[in-house]
Amino acid sequence: MRNTSLTRREPARGFLSFDDPFFTPFERLLGATLGRPWNVDDSGLSDYGWAPPVDIRETEDAYLVNAELPGMKKEDVQITLENNVLTVGGERRFEGDEKDQGFHRRERAYGKFLRSFALPKRVDSEKIAAKFRDGVLEISVPKMAEARPRQITIQ
Repeated sequence: MRNTSLTRREPARGFLSFDDPFFTPFERLLGATLGRPWNVDDSGLSDYGWAPPVDIRETEDAYLVNAELPGMKKEDVQITLENNVLTVGGERRFEGDEKDQGFHRRERAYGKFLRSFALPKRVDSEKIAAKFRDGVLEISVPKMAEARPRQITIQ
């Protein structure tokens, strides 16, 4: 049986999105009430220049976290695990002097970022692995063996 407490989130468009800080207390309350295994803490995002988009999906053996980090190198990204909270942070630097570039429009974000995710309790934190390729960071968070679904044979 698959754990259905992870919710599918689509990017919201329009005047007010669910990523708006207004909804943060409600999201936390619902997460605590419904027992969501992934509780996203975006409360510190206002202190940073931008927040990379992140997808979290579940397979039979692991949770996979994908973050879009175009224009960055793996040396610019740090991943930490503390108190069962996975944190991805770093800085995308602007190349050159911003005033001398002659921009007509500038939509790409630069500066520091930080994203934190509370991990489900039944993960193997010693086997977390990360890969960085083509501007995408993929973090694999393996489930503990007893947390994986298994078939029971009837005797």
